[in-house]
Amino acid sequence: MTDSPVTLVTGGGSGIGAAVARRLLDAGQRVAVTGRGAGRLRDFAKELGEPEGLLTLPGNAAVYDDVRSAVDTVLTEFGRLDTVVANAGFATHDTVAEGDPAGWTEMVLTNVLGPALLIRASIDALRETRGRIVLVGSVAGFVPGPGNIYGATKWAVTGLAENTRRQVTEWGVGVTLIAPGRTQTPFWDSYGSLPPGHLLTADQIADSVVWALGQPAGVDVNTVVVRPVGQPN
Repeated sequence: MTDSPVTLVTGGGSGIGAAVARRLLDAGQRVAVTGRGAGRLRDFAKELGEPEGLLTLPGNAAVYDDVRSAVDTVLTEFGRLDTVVANAGFATHDTVAEGDPAGWTEMVLTNVLGPALLIRASIDALRETRGRIVLVGSVAGFVPGPGNIYGATKWAVTGLAENTRRQVTEWGVGVTLIAPGRTQTPFWDSYGSLPPGHLLTADQIADSVVWALGQPAGVDVNTVVVRPVGQPN
């Protein structure tokens, strides 16, 4: 366990983040997950049997002090950091012309600023391990939706991934953007219902993350777009 790789996942208490954490723990990694809900994190740890290699760290992905503290705790407890997964994010499910601006600030801060803060807080440790940054984006970051502000935040994440890659590749750090299509996760809770048609599962997206992380040294998988068959956009 002492020399096993270490991954930090934001928004790791449910959905895709939790699925990634489970996959990596099963593979023998040590994993830290963050989230704003301390109770949800406790429930997640209990569900897994409170494994020795799991840290749960309450905090807000859009607050730099919280993100920096999470990274410091991981380094103190585990002694290294090999991968960060910027997964925390949500949608207000409204539009720029007809939506409620009250929710937009938090969405933009979480979805766009959050990944940037995680990169900034972790990059020194990742340079030491020649690790990897994984950003969870969306197909909405490639295909415009009418008035979709959430999609605009994911376009920003798409750009952030490539901008970051162009800087950190010289330091031996890899960057992977995982862009899921429609996936059955708590993302849809505030929408009121699941979208029509076939949906991917969080475990299927986690498989893509783990596949990207499992590439040989020197191989940098940069963009993985994963849609369910039948999703046209």
